[in-house]
Amino acid sequence: MPEEVLFETESKMARADIAAILRDTADKLDADDAITLSAGTDSITLDPPASPEFEVKVERETKAGQTEGELSIEFELEWDEREADDTTTDATLSVE
Repeated sequence: MPEEVLFETESKMARADIAAILRDTADKLDADDAITLSAGTDSITLDPPASPEFEVKVERETKAGQTEGELSIEFELEWDEREADDTTTDATLSVE
């Protein structure tokens, strides 16, 4: 299935600013509100269902022959636009 990028932004930010964005997103999810993402003239509003799929991924990208490289943490919410909400959960994730 082809992927269409609807919104994307990437910039170097202070940890406190990143935490504020994640906190604002968490507050919107907690309140069952739609989430609007804006950067420059681009914006998109999404209304995730009550139980979207949640993926956390940690990656290391290295150049050939090297053991150290670039680390990343990715947080992803995913849901099918056509399907009704599914409230099943498979595992418990915690951040320590």
